[in-house]
Amino acid sequence: MTLEQALMAALDDEYHARATYRAVLDAYGDLRPFVNIVESEERHIQALRRLFERYDVAIPQDPWPPRVSAPASLEAACEAALEAERENAVLYEQLMEATGGRADVEETFRRLLTASQENHLPAFERALERERRGGGGREPRGEGRRHRHRHRGGRAPGPSEEKP
Repeated sequence: MTLEQALMAALDDEYHARATYRAVLDAYGDLRPFVNIVESEERHIQALRRLFERYDVAIPQDPWPPRVSAPASLEAACEAALEAERENAVLYEQLMEATGGRADVEETFRRLLTASQENHLPAFERALERERRGGGGREPRGEGRRHRHRHRGGRAPGPSEEKP
C-alpha cells in the first residue's frame, strides 16, 4: 500500500464516521456522545487534510452523506458505532505499515487510533449501557414521536481528541 492509498483509506474512514454520526444526530437530536464525537471526527479530518497538503495528494470530496442513514434506534446506533470504532483500530494498525517511515504520518495515525480506542469506544459503550437501561428505544425524528433535545454539554475532549 502506498502513502497516498493509506491517506485515502484513513480519510474515507473518517468521512464515513462523521457522516454516520451526523445522520444519528439528524434523526435523534444533539445527543452525547454523538455530538462530541462528530466534532472529534471533524478534527481528525482536518489533521488528515494537512497531511494530504504536505505530501501533495489531492483531497477527495466526502462521498458519504447521501449514502448513510441512521439506524432504527439509538441502541442500534450505539452498537453500530462500537463496531465501527473497533474496525477503525484494525484499519489504523494496517495503515501504520504504509507510512514509509514518515514520522508525521505515523504520529497522526497513532493519535487517531488512540482517540478512537481510548475516547470514542468507551463513550459509545457507556451510551449503549444507558440505552439498554432505559433509553426507551427512541424512534428517529419524523417517525412518530417527538423528541426533546439534550443540551450539548458534557466533557471536554481529551488530549488525544483535541489536536491529532
